[in-house]
Amino acid sequence: MQLFRVFPRVKRFRLPIALSLIAALLVTACNPSAFKTQAAQVPQLVISILGDPNTFNSVLSETVPSSVVLGFLYDALIIENPLTTKQEPALAESWKVSPDGLKVEIALKPGLKWSDGKPMTADDIVFSYDEIYLNPKIPTPTKDSLKYNQKGDTPKVRKIDDRRVEFSLTEPFAPLLRLVGGIPILPKHALQEAIRTKGPGGNPKFLTMWGTDTNPKEIIGNGAYVLDSYVPSERVILKRNPYYWRKDAQGKPQPYIERIVCQLIESTENQMISFRSGQLDNFEVPPEGFSLLKREEDRGNFKVYNGGPDTGTTFISFNLNKAKNSKGEHLVDPIKSRWFNKKEFRQAVAYAINRDKMRINAYRGLGELQHSFVYVKSPFYLSPEKGLRVYNYNPEKAKETLLKAGFKYNEKNRLIDAEGNPVGFTILTNAERKVRQDMAAQIIRDLDSIGIKVDRQVLSFNSYIEKLKVTQQWDAYIGGFGGGGIDPHSASNIWRINGSSHAFNQGAQPGDPPLVGWEPSEWEKEIDSLYIKAAQALDENKRKEYYFQYQRIAAEQLPFIHLVQSFDMQAVRTRFQGIKYTALGGAFWNLHELKVID
Repeated sequence: MQLFRVFPRVKRFRLPIALSLIAALLVTACNPSAFKTQAAQVPQLVISILGDPNTFNSVLSETVPSSVVLGFLYDALIIENPLTTKQEPALAESWKVSPDGLKVEIALKPGLKWSDGKPMTADDIVFSYDEIYLNPKIPTPTKDSLKYNQKGDTPKVRKIDDRRVEFSLTEPFAPLLRLVGGIPILPKHALQEAIRTKGPGGNPKFLTMWGTDTNPKEIIGNGAYVLDSYVPSERVILKRNPYYWRKDAQGKPQPYIERIVCQLIESTENQMISFRSGQLDNFEVPPEGFSLLKREEDRGNFKVYNGGPDTGTTFISFNLNKAKNSKGEHLVDPIKSRWFNKKEFRQAVAYAINRDKMRINAYRGLGELQHSFVYVKSPFYLSPEKGLRVYNYNPEKAKETLLKAGFKYNEKNRLIDAEGNPVGFTILTNAERKVRQDMAAQIIRDLDSIGIKVDRQVLSFNSYIEKLKVTQQWDAYIGGFGGGGIDPHSASNIWRINGSSHAFNQGAQPGDPPLVGWEPSEWEKEIDSLYIKAAQALDENKRKEYYFQYQRIAAEQLPFIHLVQSFDMQAVRTRFQGIKYTALGGAFWNLHELKVID
């Protein structure tokens, strides 16, 4: 099961693990083919990432580059096959669920080892859950997804023997197997001391463990690859894990691809140049590049895959946080905060944005209007045909809604509030994706037509994350979240009140300074309650009812104003055999069995 791990919208370089990953490509002064020296002609995959990783600690990773790299380093116990959506064994050999659904027993494959050669056992599973994911001093979105009732209880885990563990509950929890099976297991022998030792501020030393200044060869995992080297602003290189568990039918070790080269580049335009020049093997195709690349498929020896609507989300969101930080500063100007916290204001903005024009211009027609946070192919998706409220382009309706909410127009036909304050705000976006900047430009024009002045702030991805997650002093942003797949429960860290990615009204997280005056609204509490009820309902029809109701509330309150969902498109060199493309899995979910035919 894939979790919503990253805060802003990212595309994923998908693999069968719990981390959300990305596929993109890069230009550097060195041609990647130079890595194939005469002494080392090995099969390799060259991709790129949108900047430097911020950490090699998988638990603390919240940026795209880190998620890409770390995704190669860890396997889950159980994977969800993106072609069938069925669960299949990975590190686990087998599992069984008790008739009442309150217990799950999982057995590891025999002989598993960490990348340093040490045995992987049930102790590592117990350690990962009890001392990392459920540790109140460690900020991780996994904790949010594991809470199964109003009290915030989480599954208990106990060791049965060296290969078996049991997870137990006191109340039903429908996503239990997908959750405990899909979360990466971490090495007890390498991390326990850092968990139990206090660092700066009395927090676990673990919070500063495995940063990007760590020797890459010291990072221990259980996935198909291990870190080999990292050169800041240039590349990360991974090599095949010699202790990886997979073997093919003939007993030959997998994966067949021996090396992954992650080049660092910070714009999709340069990624495309590099891909077209033949230096890179995979490219997440932006809408503006589709027509050109489609024409070049045969000459460039690649294929463009189109998986249909992506599993993630794209939106504009307002900062509804009324709190002050530890310095006594308002996170949001109180005047603006009053506007943002009126649902009518958010609804008016939704009516004013011409999303169909955005789909045609910014997305070149390669997308669909989005209405809900739930993936359109999920059985839990509430469609407009079944009653979900939508906001079709209607600027007159937008103005009418604003006037009813107490706003007015001055003699220059600019919007002002009841106290005469001109209405305007700054919208934040990141520099790496051209389509986001195109979207921001249109939103500025659309809202200007109803008298609202919007400024744009474009930041690098890491600075964008810093502003959203750390200072929290922003008005509105264009962003999104990576897809969580079929089950809406994977977005618990976004929709639960105390979730680590409750973006629009984020409370203080473990290790953060306190926020003064933070409070959730009544509708946030109602969604929180519905998420609990849906998780505890074992009957799928009951779960649908709860998730439908949550979507109705979200569509009324609009903490996220949905925009356009692009089609999931990637270009992959034809020398890679065995691609089984799907929007849920991408091009490389079965990386272990792909072969290079150079």
